[in-house]
Amino acid sequence: MIISLIGYMGCGKSHISKILSEKIDFKLIDLDKEISRRNKLTIPEIFEKKGEIYFRKLEREALEEILASEENVVLSLGGGTPVYYNNMEIINHNSKSIFLRTSVGTLVERLSKQKEKRPLIANISDEDLPEFIAKHLFERNQFYSKAQFTVGTDARNPEDIVNEIIEKLYL
Repeated sequence: MIISLIGYMGCGKSHISKILSEKIDFKLIDLDKEISRRNKLTIPEIFEKKGEIYFRKLEREALEEILASEENVVLSLGGGTPVYYNNMEIINHNSKSIFLRTSVGTLVERLSKQKEKRPLIANISDEDLPEFIAKHLFERNQFYSKAQFTVGTDARNPEDIVNEIIEKLYL
């Protein structure tokens, strides 16, 4: 079984996937880390040197390979992964998808501290960040909402979120 965690950057995919994979004894794959490992470049470096279109191509290739795996995997996807190509369709067809729904306020609070690590928002002023996230989230929610399951993350303990995911998947 493959469990795919989706949601906007800063929603907690990396943190939740780590706890979930340990709790259910599944292999953990972070798609962005896998792309970085394969290309020997960080995600910001790939964006800077090759551009977003090139990155999305690499992302799709890695996604297809991982979803074709027979292993038990918790897969943490990048925030934009479900938005490109027909990625959301293949994610749902080849895995159990969980949308980690997080409010704009929580995302702004988390992401304002991590801007330099996030190519998409690195050059957005703190003042403009809430509007950018709200607009971006609105655009992406049509893809995220296609996930098979949704789990809210605002003001919740990561352990409780993981337990809810396990309950929803009947693991």
